[in-house]
Amino acid sequence: MFFRTMLLAVSLTVASPGWAQQPQLPLLELFAGMHRIEAEVAATSESRQLGMMQRTMMAPQHGMLFVFPEVAAHCMWMRNTLLPLSVAFLDEKGRIINIEDMQPKTEEHHCARKPARYALEMNLGWFKSRGLSAGFAITGIEKAPPGR
Repeated sequence: MFFRTMLLAVSLTVASPGWAQQPQLPLLELFAGMHRIEAEVAATSESRQLGMMQRTMMAPQHGMLFVFPEVAAHCMWMRNTLLPLSVAFLDEKGRIINIEDMQPKTEEHHCARKPARYALEMNLGWFKSRGLSAGFAITGIEKAPPGR
């Protein structure tokens, strides 16, 4: 019995390091060509402000989709964010406008080069390692809730 309890405790710790301190966000399945993405959706002001802060790991196929209420030249920064990330700014149809690499715990602003509706954060280098760049469309974005 002791062994089973310890195994369960270790499993829960390994399965969710860095994620337990944040509220559960809805998931949305997106695709970048043949690459499947499980994106947490940050569609409210509160969830966008919290973003990926304080997380210590992220699975390779996971990311966070920021849904903004208006199309604008949105910017991201990495205050209190512990993971190096790449962010793709997307237009209303999910086409990549530009991709920026971001280093942990910095306050440098990384901005969309044109008005964007979404920002998709993935592990650093995720887009580049898959040959994705400006103009490529992320599909499934039409199922995202409206930003508020």
